[in-house]
Amino acid sequence: MAKRSFNESMNDALSGIKHCLLTQRNIRIHLVAAVLVLLASWLLGLSRLELAVVVFAIALVLTAEMFNTAVEETIDLYVKTYSTAARLAKHVAAGAVLTAAICAVVIGLLIFVPHLYALF
Repeated sequence: MAKRSFNESMNDALSGIKHCLLTQRNIRIHLVAAVLVLLASWLLGLSRLELAVVVFAIALVLTAEMFNTAVEETIDLYVKTYSTAARLAKHVAAGAVLTAAICAVVIGLLIFVPHLYALF
């Protein structure tokens, strides 16, 4: 396989992100939630470290969702009939997204609750 330029690799990566945003409802939901969380972070004046942890949690969920999409697309490409193994692989990938989302919620609670408590 020929070497690819940085720009070609970047364009391919951006195409993958675009595909996910255009075709995957859940990633759009996560993205809206991320924007709201970042807005709340700014309004509450989170520290740089707190903001870094929040951004990491957001990236974890979005990345998990994109890997889930890649797994589902790959399985759909190769498996044309019902397969319990394919179904299980899709469920495991979805479980990874759920695990990342739960982790992000816990991180959000640990960071935001003290700030919200201080307001009231």
